[in-house]
Amino acid sequence: MQSVDAGDELGPDDGLDPIERLAVAYAPGTVRPAWRGFLAFDRRLADAAREGRDPIMIQLRLAWWRDRMAEPAARWPAGEPLLAMLTAWDAERSALSAMVDGWEARNVGSDGGAALRSARIAALEALARIGGARDGAVLADVRRAAAEWLDTVGAGTIHLPRTMRPLVVLRGMALRGEEGPPLRRFLTLLRLGMLGR
Repeated sequence: MQSVDAGDELGPDDGLDPIERLAVAYAPGTVRPAWRGFLAFDRRLADAAREGRDPIMIQLRLAWWRDRMAEPAARWPAGEPLLAMLTAWDAERSALSAMVDGWEARNVGSDGGAALRSARIAALEALARIGGARDGAVLADVRRAAAEWLDTVGAGTIHLPRTMRPLVVLRGMALRGEEGPPLRRFLTLLRLGMLGR
């Protein structure tokens, strides 16, 4: 079975921007595919639901992804590179399904992005669980860091497990914005990635 958006296949370039690629590089190898899959999936959904598209086409494209997330990874069609990246999410597929619903609510509904924001935060919490986090305080810190990344507001350092180092990088870079010379931004990115603060 082919996807509705079969022309949007991921090649060697998964569509991540340079900061996302560097952030993912700081994740331990065991969770790197889950991180890469999360970011690429969010980008794919954003493209499928982009503003200006016919709402029916948006719903058709998102329905295909919703259907995939409703079935075990073993039943996913071969040949879709993004699905191959998402196999690490098999036990947490419901978090990805909620992201599909969030994109639909944002661009077809009228919730202003609230469901998508909640779904992304829940997906990052699920990603922490994929990485082995079970402690309630750690998961609460992940939720807080995710919210600060998405809202680009926050203060102070949040200590997260190494498996969530990409979130530290993404949050830190978002909070600092585009200001400063490129070299300073690069050094900030390296510090966040290596030290986690």
